[in-house]
Amino acid sequence: MNGNDSAMNMPLLEARQLEVNIGGHRICRDLDWRVDAGSLWAILGRNGAGKSTLLATIAGLRAQDNGQLSVAGLALPQARQGAGARAMARVRGYLSQHQIDPFASTVIETVLVGRHPHLGRWDWESADDHRIAGSALNEVDLGGFAEREVQTLSGGERQRLAVAQLLAQQPQLFLLDEPLTHLDLSHQVAMMDLFARRAAAGAAIVAALHDPGFAARYCSQALLLFGNGEWLAGPADEVITATNLTRLYGHPLRELCADGHRWFVPG
Repeated sequence: MNGNDSAMNMPLLEARQLEVNIGGHRICRDLDWRVDAGSLWAILGRNGAGKSTLLATIAGLRAQDNGQLSVAGLALPQARQGAGARAMARVRGYLSQHQIDPFASTVIETVLVGRHPHLGRWDWESADDHRIAGSALNEVDLGGFAEREVQTLSGGERQRLAVAQLLAQQPQLFLLDEPLTHLDLSHQVAMMDLFARRAAAGAAIVAALHDPGFAARYCSQALLLFGNGEWLAGPADEVITATNLTRLYGHPLRELCADGHRWFVPG
């Protein structure tokens, strides 16, 4: 195998024997997990199971407690420091669960923040950066909002703007913490369609989701966090089942099929 083949086969995210804890609560233990380019992963679990904590760990916002974690072959936590931070931001993008706007800014100014990893220290955004930002706004149905003040947006509009900012960043690995928050049904579907297109184009998507039906419909892989350190990962068709979800959520669920898609309802 030559160097180019090795690079092509390198996972965008790899965890080996990973352990993550917070406040005395074990999120996962001995997690072996590989996320390849072109895959769309769902992370499912109850509230408090640790989905956000695991994503924050992968995003480099906190250290793991044990095991190895690497992004595009760069080991964490070393990649969080120095020149590696800018390189990491071009590889890995993170959508947090909450968006905070302490200062007034326009929609276009906000989405252009996503271009910072691609700029030098003293560079201004170029015409190409503005084109990329405008295209990202169009993708999330905010094309006519460029000059709107961010603080005038609804919750759903602000969430879509956060996704547009991440699209403008153009990472290879998308880490999404509840990306469907505040969105109405039509925009939830449109957002999942968007993520599926990105995965088909070669990006890797990891999303913490609440609806197992969306996960089963759109995701190729799934990671279940049971809230006690146990986990289950693999192809969505095998992992997202009524039996596993009943155990995951502590409530009986039934699987229904319609138009070739699987949905899950309380039993």
